Amino acid sequence: MAISPTGVRPEPASFRDPANRVFHVGDEVLRGLDPQAAEHWRALTGSTFFPALVAARKVCATEDAPPTLVPATAGTPWAAVLRHERIPFVSHPYEWSFSMLRDAALLHLEILNAALREGFTTKDGSAYNLQWRGAAPVFIDIGSFEPVRDGEPWAGYRQFCQTVLYPLMLTAHLGVDFQPWLRARVDGIEADELRPLFNGARRLRPGVLTHLHLHGAMQQRNAAASTSEVRDQLRAAGFSRELLLATVRGIEKLVRKLDRRPPESHWSDYQRTCGYSARDRVAKEQFVATSVAAGTRPRLVLDLGANDGRYSRLAAGHADYVVAVEQDPAVVDELYRRLRSEGQRRILPLVLDLADPSPGGGWRGVERAGFAERASADVVLALAVVHHLAIGRNVPLPEVIDWLAGLTAPGGAVVVEFVHPEDPMATRLLANKPAGLFPDYRRDTFETLLAARGRIADRLELPSGTRTLYRTVMGG
Repeated sequence: MAISPTGVRPEPASFRDPANRVFHVGDEVLRGLDPQAAEHWRALTGSTFFPALVAARKVCATEDAPPTLVPATAGTPWAAVLRHERIPFVSHPYEWSFSMLRDAALLHLEILNAALREGFTTKDGSAYNLQWRGAAPVFIDIGSFEPVRDGEPWAGYRQFCQTVLYPLMLTAHLGVDFQPWLRARVDGIEADELRPLFNGARRLRPGVLTHLHLHGAMQQRNAAASTSEVRDQLRAAGFSRELLLATVRGIEKLVRKLDRRPPESHWSDYQRTCGYSARDRVAKEQFVATSVAAGTRPRLVLDLGANDGRYSRLAAGHADYVVAVEQDPAVVDELYRRLRSEGQRRILPLVLDLADPSPGGGWRGVERAGFAERASADVVLALAVVHHLAIGRNVPLPEVIDWLAGLTAPGGAVVVEFVHPEDPMATRLLANKPAGLFPDYRRDTFETLLAARGRIADRLELPSGTRTLYRTVMGG
């Protein structure tokens, strides 16, 4: 991300709408508006639905800011500048579980429904317009609101299908995880890609015929027509705001029907299958809680391999915000549902393969920042993770330590668990590998590598004698 001489950093994901550009100045999130966007903003603040949504924390808090905070673009000053609340951790839809994407979709439709009733619409329908405060979605694209024009359809419908509806249908109807599909293309899943999977009797599944086959056919039929020509055709056909509202309600009804409770996996009941003794578990929990609470209160904790969130909850008692990362979408979905039922706003669960974390994507590879670029944690928890990476995924120990250090803010701490080669879990993993493949997977080597990257401030050998915990201050 380029930084101007004034310290203003343009948001790489914000270039697609030149009327609304987002900038970062220190910890502040600012948005520059051109004259028309500024007029829409003034009308929006005069509505009743928008302040109500902000008060309900369904839309991010936004206020006017001095226009001088953001420099002019191409010599033209911004007509207005807005200041937004900062989201604790930015995530991408391909890092969400099924229930997270569905809840985000329902919030987007609720907001659109409220806007339409007062003469507004949203010109975008992208899943990227939403973020999270823990287990609660929040709409962030204030620049998407504009007055609705009678006789026109929802401009964001195609985006909504590609980044929200099609991924949900893929998982709900076919049992296929949508995350790899969304990660592969920043604009989402095209109808042409999905349609061959929904032939025959599958065409009759909820939403498929209307929003996949018919929508795709209309796109092909109108491919040569301009947007204005399509709008004129709809007006002539009697398309009205009432019909638009009915369409949105129909989509909302469909999204509520889409569901998938995946079968249990090996990791679904980790506390029963992990093999820790009661004494090990108590000692580990005490060490983790003490380590997170040591020093200044952490603003951000990463819990890598969070599983059912046991240690994320411990960390949340001593930190402002926790990002709980787990590879299994089913486990993340169950954790999210539990956090949602608890009203948890300080733990964000994400689907992420630690050996293949989200890379940068979109235009020039920076439009959607990779996980490593977004993660600068005060504390990183890597509990029962190292052996899965080093043995299970053949990642050399030095690479694992370097990666953990790279996720940590300057002066931050890594709380890491080393599973000794003679531990039953390590033995099981090693049994599936050629003999002698990991000669450096030893406790003394691991400690040497840790000490080379920071200061080992504390350590604890669990009562079982085959696992050791470390708190290492990186760069210390």
